[in-house]
Amino acid sequence: MAAVYVNQEEGLKRVRNNKKLYITLLTKFKNETNLTELLSCIAEKNYEKAEASAHTLKGLSGNLSLTALCEKATELDAQLKNQTIDADAVAGITACFNETQKAIDEVLAANG
Repeated sequence: MAAVYVNQEEGLKRVRNNKKLYITLLTKFKNETNLTELLSCIAEKNYEKAEASAHTLKGLSGNLSLTALCEKATELDAQLKNQTIDADAVAGITACFNETQKAIDEVLAANG
């Protein structure tokens, strides 16, 4: 089954079908969200701060129905809580984040 990066139908439901608001929120996510802090914290073994960043990313992506990213952030958040981070989880969230950004670009282009 192919990963769903932007579930527009579900995302629109979350904002009571206010398409303008949803597009605004996607744009804000696209322009203001990055993985730099999360990845830096993991590299520095600052698991408390990394967990907070992963948890925020999980919440943001969940609220916008960025399905695949939410799943990856949930997995990484759980690993950070247990301090059992594996390289596959870090690589997975990085790749998923990049694919989600591309998918957001497509949604924005289609609704611009």
